[in-house]
Amino acid sequence: FQIIVRYTTADGPAIWWLDPELTYGNAKPFVFTQGHSVCNRSFFPCFDTPAVKCTYSATVKAPAGIQVLMSATQSSYLEEEGVYQFYMEYPVPAYLVALVAGDLIHADIGPRSRVWAEPCLLPTAISKLSGIVERWLTAAESLYGPYIWGRYDIVFLPPSFPIVAMENPCLTFIISSILESDEFLIIDVIHEVAHSWFGNAVTNATWEEMWLSEGLATYAQRRITTETYGAAFTCLETAFRLDALHRQMKLLGEDNPVSKLQVKLEPGVNPSNLMNLFTYEKGYCFVYYLSQLCGDPRHFDSFLRAYIEKYKFTSVVAQDLLDSFLNFFPELKEQCVESKAGLEFERWLNATGPPLAEPDLSQGSSLTRPVETLFKLWTTEPLDSVAAASSVDLTKWRTFQTVLFLDRLLDGSPLPHEVIKKLSECYSSQLDSMNAEIRIRWLQIVVRNDYYPDLYKVRRFLENQMSRMYTIPLYEDLCTGTLKSFALEIFYQTQNQLHPNLRKTIQQILSQGLNPLPAIDTTAVTTDTPAMVLEDKVSEATNGAISLRDVNVSA
Repeated sequence: FQIIVRYTTADGPAIWWLDPELTYGNAKPFVFTQGHSVCNRSFFPCFDTPAVKCTYSATVKAPAGIQVLMSATQSSYLEEEGVYQFYMEYPVPAYLVALVAGDLIHADIGPRSRVWAEPCLLPTAISKLSGIVERWLTAAESLYGPYIWGRYDIVFLPPSFPIVAMENPCLTFIISSILESDEFLIIDVIHEVAHSWFGNAVTNATWEEMWLSEGLATYAQRRITTETYGAAFTCLETAFRLDALHRQMKLLGEDNPVSKLQVKLEPGVNPSNLMNLFTYEKGYCFVYYLSQLCGDPRHFDSFLRAYIEKYKFTSVVAQDLLDSFLNFFPELKEQCVESKAGLEFERWLNATGPPLAEPDLSQGSSLTRPVETLFKLWTTEPLDSVAAASSVDLTKWRTFQTVLFLDRLLDGSPLPHEVIKKLSECYSSQLDSMNAEIRIRWLQIVVRNDYYPDLYKVRRFLENQMSRMYTIPLYEDLCTGTLKSFALEIFYQTQNQLHPNLRKTIQQILSQGLNPLPAIDTTAVTTDTPAMVLEDKVSEATNGAISLRDVNVSA
């Protein structure tokens, strides 16, 4: 007998169809799915909750010349029929079922890893990742036990991919736009590697406790970077992220319920709306605090190995983690650390506001101190130290140093005209040759300070960007200030190179405070991806004061 299920869902879309013009190669159509958090119910009928895990198999038929990949441990291809077969032998939640198809080719970059990308991007991907992914996997295994998924492959997606990265098991999805920003690429991939243990093997049973995946993955990511790149680099990256957390805290308010680790999910609310920096950074701070109670992070590593072994392929709640922690360290249980005044575990989970304790980042002072010194030179009146400030060569700095410096200037904008003029004279030409993560921050400073001499660089940047993370922040800033007509002009010139979802979002930004804009064809996809709803709603709530750079983090 045959069962036919007919259903509709307002959540989604999980499936993103791209015309060839929206790919880098402009040669063939492209499709990918993004299931996190509750989009895959629009892909296939499923128990779309992280509490339910199962194995899956799939049969996919595709035209000749289209490569199909899925987040599966086994695959085969019948060329004469154009049919791919996939099988995931380990139980996974529905949101980790993922598919991508397009003009993709691959190269091996390690004994259990290969990179997939469009032909024009593959050489760059190889040069950035060859050899080092295995180094990260080996470091992670030394900390948290065997990698259980077999292969760890990476596929680079066109700039329409709505987030930075997604930890689909066996096949991490990453936006191609990040390839030019080496340090961000390193952090993004290592974060997804960490999810192989925290999130994929052991999953939060409810979306109200996403920190169980994201906070633990962020902690594991930083343990891996400490092992492979040293404590100073890890502290620098952490300082950069915690700066962003406090920026978001200041704008949202300390009493905002979304700052809780255990967020209440109201009926009808998409769980992706709860994704924010608190999920990652406040969650990380709690996990770091637990590690400090042990006295030695290696003791905490041993606990996490036991935690993974006990709960792998299942879903857990916070109490499972905390009970396991206290049982693993009976001496801490005897000391009643869970009830320590001001740092109670319950308060960590349910209090609004910033983390109750933050990590000691003094090991990163060799990298953060120059940033703090330069920032003070530029923001202390009277501005009589330009000579000293202009002697600093930003091209010698690490990317995270430069973005930390620029973010702090952004926080202080608008700056006195003389300051922004001198900043441009000193650094604008240096910044022109740097990666997009750096350039977009400088251009936001240009926009927020109405610095017209460098405005042409904003136009040039937006003419060459098709990604949400490099377009939305600038359009938000342009429309918050006096440059909305300039933004409209650029948008109408570039809209055809943007995905319909992104066009619709930008149109909404441009429409605020104006008569409705002329209709734009969005028939290809009519709904914004829920994973991005938070950014749009946050932006509206703060008149653009929070930009996507603050919340567009890896899944």
